[in-house]
Amino acid sequence: MRWTRKLALAVCSAALFAAANAAQAETVLRVRPFGDLKQIDPVITSDYMVRNHGYMVYDTLFALDENLNVKPQMVDTFTVSDDKLTYRFVLRDKLAFHDGKAVNSADVVASLNRWMERDGLGQQLKAVTAQLEAADAKTVVLRLKQPWGLVFDALGKPSSNVPFIMPASIAATPANTAITDPTGSGPFVMKRDEWVPGSKVVYVKNPNYVPRADAASGLAGAKLAKVDRVEWRYIPDAQAAINALRAGEIDILEEVPPDFLPALKNDANIRTRAQDSLGMQMVFRMNTIQPPFDNPKIRQAIRYMIDQEAFARAFVNDPALYKDCPSFFMCSSPYFTDAGWVKPDIRKAKQLIAESGYDGTPVVILHATESGPTNTFSLVAAQLMREIGLKVDAQAMDWGTLVGRRASKEPAGKGGWSLFMSGPTGADMMDPAGHLGLRSNCDRAWFGWPCDEEIEKLRTAFSNEPDHAKKVEIAKRIQLRAVETVPYWPAAQLHLVRGVRTSVDGILNAAIPVYWNITKK
Repeated sequence: MRWTRKLALAVCSAALFAAANAAQAETVLRVRPFGDLKQIDPVITSDYMVRNHGYMVYDTLFALDENLNVKPQMVDTFTVSDDKLTYRFVLRDKLAFHDGKAVNSADVVASLNRWMERDGLGQQLKAVTAQLEAADAKTVVLRLKQPWGLVFDALGKPSSNVPFIMPASIAATPANTAITDPTGSGPFVMKRDEWVPGSKVVYVKNPNYVPRADAASGLAGAKLAKVDRVEWRYIPDAQAAINALRAGEIDILEEVPPDFLPALKNDANIRTRAQDSLGMQMVFRMNTIQPPFDNPKIRQAIRYMIDQEAFARAFVNDPALYKDCPSFFMCSSPYFTDAGWVKPDIRKAKQLIAESGYDGTPVVILHATESGPTNTFSLVAAQLMREIGLKVDAQAMDWGTLVGRRASKEPAGKGGWSLFMSGPTGADMMDPAGHLGLRSNCDRAWFGWPCDEEIEKLRTAFSNEPDHAKKVEIAKRIQLRAVETVPYWPAAQLHLVRGVRTSVDGILNAAIPVYWNITKK
């Protein structure tokens, strides 16, 4: 009896020790992202929080490496016919969704069809597509009506909206209805039962994910989940987030407010680094279908109101972290042009408002307060609009609420809006084909819904033109037209800075914050 009792105690102790070691062995990466995740459909919205969620749970056919070259991802091999009309893609072996079902070509076809309904570049691809079909379980065939040089740019598109591959049963959801099932085939699995909007999102390592053999580079290559669990902690107060980083309660803080950078740089346990080499373009996005910005002259007044240097310096005083870029395209873009640009002139802005017939309709600003640049830029915009003669109603909210509200086409007094500030990644603002803000195809454009037939014809010509020099000239013509129609106006280029504890390593130089390849001591 005594030995039996001792043996039982020994077995119990061993079990407890093993359980304790297992708990200690689980590596948890805790991140404070820039905003809250309110929904999970990366096709129905361009919200970057949802895009970032997509990179956790989905994979893509192609992806951009750190040098912005398109590389195969889920695709093993591909061929293009001599006449450039037929593309054949063969999927890699052992691709599987989180529920264990194999990824097949029917899933790819359904996912791409749904994505092409919503995304600007996807819409252009759809317009030149004669047939997209599953030739067999692993082979997808794309047949075009005419040669189109942006097929790989579209399928490797890094940002909103990303052509993520999801199960065909989920991709069958109409493109105007949000999905609710996060099943994908990516390196992490969303723990939907632990998702608390306004508090926490949890992802765990997908043990069945088979990565590429290539080294990780940007968004391409091996997606190795080197931590067991990733938690996104929503901490809206900047000071509280900084305190959590310094105390080790979180490991990564995306978007460190500039005022806190000096203190973090003096903390031996924390590194600060720019999020990516491209940066972001802050945009002054107006609702072109509702007063007062349905009036082109009022939109033109905004051109003269915005002094990029003044906007940027209100947020950050370090010239290395901002740029006055007189173009709709990023300054690093091969299509950069300053053609037709107007210089800031408050008196000219006031004059245009006076000439516009403005009737006093309030400008309803959707003012996201917890994201540093959108908060600061919204405050500066409100002050300047009052100065040039516009009435302003700045409505404070969190980013998730803004994302829901900006989809409304109702008048501002009935739940709609007039203006919001946003900061699309440079990857979304590089060229006319995929440009988030320049799309002017009316109801199918980005929120604000600018409508201009000339810009759309020029964007189509750009996409169909194989000669680079001619593409540069078309981009210049698009800018000249956009200066007149003002679908939006750039308010500066910024480089955001993340704070990272020294116990964390392996963060990739990617246009999107991703959490594979990361180790934590």
